[in-house]
Amino acid sequence: MKPLRIAALVKQIPRFEEMQLGPDGRLKRDGVELAMNPYCLRAVSKGVELAQKTGGSCTVISLGPPAAEDVVRWGVAGGADRGILISDPAFAGSDTLATARALAAAITKEGPFDLILVGKNSVDADTGQVGPELAELLGYPFASAVRTLELADDVLHLGCEYDDAWAEVEITMPAVLATAERLCAPVRAEPEERAAVAPEKLARLCAADLGAGPWGQAGSPTWVGETKLLEINRTRQILQGSLPEQIAQAVSLIKARGALVTTTQTAGQSVAPAATHPAATVAVLLEPERQGSTRELLGTASQLAARLGGRVVAVQAEATGTPTAEDLSAWGADHLVVIQGTAVEDVAQCVADWSSTHRPWSILAPSTTWGREVASRVAARLGAGLTGDAIQLEVNDNRLVSWKPAFGGRLVAAIRATSPIQMVTVRPGVLPRLAPRAPARPSVEVLTATSRGRLRLVSRQQNDQLDALALATRVVGVGVGVPPERYEDLTPLLRVLNAELATTRKVTDQNWLPHSRQVGITGRSIAPNLYVALGISGRFNHICGIQASGTVMAINSDAKAPIFAEADIGIVADWAACVPLLVKAFEEVAGE
Repeated sequence: MKPLRIAALVKQIPRFEEMQLGPDGRLKRDGVELAMNPYCLRAVSKGVELAQKTGGSCTVISLGPPAAEDVVRWGVAGGADRGILISDPAFAGSDTLATARALAAAITKEGPFDLILVGKNSVDADTGQVGPELAELLGYPFASAVRTLELADDVLHLGCEYDDAWAEVEITMPAVLATAERLCAPVRAEPEERAAVAPEKLARLCAADLGAGPWGQAGSPTWVGETKLLEINRTRQILQGSLPEQIAQAVSLIKARGALVTTTQTAGQSVAPAATHPAATVAVLLEPERQGSTRELLGTASQLAARLGGRVVAVQAEATGTPTAEDLSAWGADHLVVIQGTAVEDVAQCVADWSSTHRPWSILAPSTTWGREVASRVAARLGAGLTGDAIQLEVNDNRLVSWKPAFGGRLVAAIRATSPIQMVTVRPGVLPRLAPRAPARPSVEVLTATSRGRLRLVSRQQNDQLDALALATRVVGVGVGVPPERYEDLTPLLRVLNAELATTRKVTDQNWLPHSRQVGITGRSIAPNLYVALGISGRFNHICGIQASGTVMAINSDAKAPIFAEADIGIVADWAACVPLLVKAFEEVAGE
């Protein structure tokens, strides 16, 4: 086994337990303790482990202000051989592509490296774009959400924790890998250990060291516009009386708040008709076997195209016959591009080549593991502005405005692109599924992707449905206070509410439920009409994922549990005693 040269890329962020917004709606950093991004802690830990195992070296690299030297020192104190801080006022205002370009320049200057490890995403921004953009700029294969890793010569055997599936893949080095939260234990180094790192193990690069640029805001094809603070005002009503009285009162309040209404996303909205003489193109990247997000994206694309007098082009990888061309037409597609090929990097190259010729006004993609990599690679090849994880799209002055959540969903910001081709990934489940239009037979264009064969899918096991939580109008959440052997006791409650089951990070850490059911900063955000929290303490990580819920009811035997400060209705009691009473009360409401 040859010695490996490894680069672990890290980001400094505010400790998410201490995140606060200032009066201007922006994240406060003054006086807030800064730390290494949780996913990056795993990247450094695994990098150090592999370097020691192979007799190689691990270099920690960060792009940031002078204060970010602390996370570089953190990595070195934790076992890395050296650390590099890329810091210069010229880098201020860097978006993900400008960041990836600066990191690629530094890696090329300091390399070559056999393996580059990055965190799956940063918990303050949650774009997940820098890794695949970096891979595209370097010409490397990429794998995301890596939870298991075994090395055999120049081939890495990986287990990847995708959105709602588990995938076993093989990838050849050099490569870029994005680490999952559970890949390994985080690297640890106390402040005094970081301060004691020898100066000769640290280096700093400025903009002039990396070339002419442009860097920072000047090299960023996206910019942040206005922001909206989403005020979450919970009533925090702790109920009193006997347990049956509290349950009756809770269900009465839930009903009065309209939390039992089942909303439909198609009401009053239809797919826009096709333009007679299209003047622009809105392209939509369709992930295989994702009919839910396909329908959402095509419907919204049809409305954007109608504002422009344009057409919608559906770009589909490896068409399998489901959905059919007629289905795609009814959902909003006017033209279909079919790419023959399955490897993500090959599909991305094909999309980029097609886009270079046809110059679409915008490209929409699902904010999934697949969609993020394809879109990020395409954006890097085209130099296009890419907004990640948007929840709403608008047209303003003939330009795309993408509203993106931040700060765990407390804030939404309007992101615009300066590039001719504007790109965005959109969360599945947040756009409406519009009533279909009369289907037609769209024209079809077939492209063949050139296979590079650098990543091989060995197996894939579906363990959930991505749309389940996103579309749920009612959700029951369980914490570690509900042991897995008691989950069957929740079935009647889930049935009477027609609810989905969600959970916290601590539960998925124990493999009691799949990661796709985890709600929070390092999981998913949900927006049901009703969220019922059973045995959940209510830590910041989880609360950020439920803030968009209409009504939150918390049941916990600990009267001091933080969850009660984030709930509309609170019952201090054992969840097991409450559930049968809740089932009976909800059944009576349903009977009415």
